[in-house]
This record gives sequence, C-alpha cells and structure tokens, in this order.
Amino acid sequence: MKHYQLAQVNIGKILAPMDSPQMSEFKNNLDRINALAEASEGFIWRLKDDNNNATSIKAFEDDFMLINMSVWKDIDTLYKYVYESAHMEYLKNRKAWFEKPTEKYMALWWIPEGHIPTTSEAIERINHIQQFGETAFAFGFKKRFTAEEAIVQFQ
Repeated sequence: MKHYQLAQVNIGKILAPMDSPQMSEFKNNLDRINALAEASEGFIWRLKDDNNNATSIKAFEDDFMLINMSVWKDIDTLYKYVYESAHMEYLKNRKAWFEKPTEKYMALWWIPEGHIPTTSEAIERINHIQQFGETAFAFGFKKRFTAEEAIVQFQ
C-alpha cells in the first residue's frame, strides 16, 4: 500500500525588493521561521536555495513573486505549524510585505511518500484551485480532502 504526504505551496508578490528597508523584518526573520518549520512535528521538506530560503527561486517571470513550498506528514501537523506556532505572528504581518492577494494563493495536495514536488507542479495546483476551486487535486485548510480521495490523481 502506498503512503502519501501533504505538499503545500503559497505564493505572494512582495511590495519592495528583498534588500529594501521595507522587507528587512521579513528577510531578517526567515531563518527563524524556517528553523521553526523544520523543528515542527510532521515537517518533511521545504524548498530552499543556497541562502537556506526560497526568496531567490524564480518560479514566475515577475521577480517580485515569491514561492514557498513544503511537505508535511499530514494536514494537522501543517495546520499546527501555520496557525498555532510563532509562525502565526509572522503571518499576521503579511500585508506589510506582500500585496493583498486577489485570488487563491495557497494550495495543498497529496503526493506519494518520498516525492519532492517541483515548482511547476505547485503552480499547476495554484492554477487549478484558482480556476476550479477546491478539489482533491488542490485544496485548502477549510475544504480538506484525504489522500484516499486524491488517489485517482496518481493513477
């Protein structure tokens, strides 16, 4: 029997260059927040570059668009990290660093255990959720799907 893990992606357009004073609080806390994720129960993997974060990874033509991806044991452990840890304070300040999203900017999906998702896969999931809403292919925290419900996507 195959086992599955949860992949997540969120994207955002920053308001200023990463080396600007406006982005300094965001930039200066990345290592702390990333270390918190890595130490959290259920954490498996996260997208990162040579600077131990993903801010220089270009998944979009727009250099101000950032992508964040990670893999978790399940939805509950990811939820706990996002909303019940020090990450929540960081999340509350999002509007100081990112444009207000006009469409879905986050997607969750099930992947076979050991698979590392690509930025192309992640963008496909974001595009899907923006176009079709939440399905077993791409969903959010409010309308959750189980790995069993998504298995058809892997066949």
